[in-house]
Amino acid sequence: MAKQQQSPMKPAYSVFTVEDRGEGNDPFWLKIGAAFEHKDGKGYNLTLQALPTDGRLVLREYKEPDSR
Repeated sequence: MAKQQQSPMKPAYSVFTVEDRGEGNDPFWLKIGAAFEHKDGKGYNLTLQALPTDGRLVLREYKEPDSR
């Protein structure tokens, strides 16, 4: 019996690190990963491509990338 191919799960959240650039300057947001909801809905798995230097992670609702 052949395995069924599952479609890739969409992340629930995008993971960012935010760097404060001083007074009068906008902070710099860098996307560093994604958060995927557990099947039971009681937690998330984080997949990171980088680690924040200050230890701060920000989760924001996932949005589909713009297709330009």
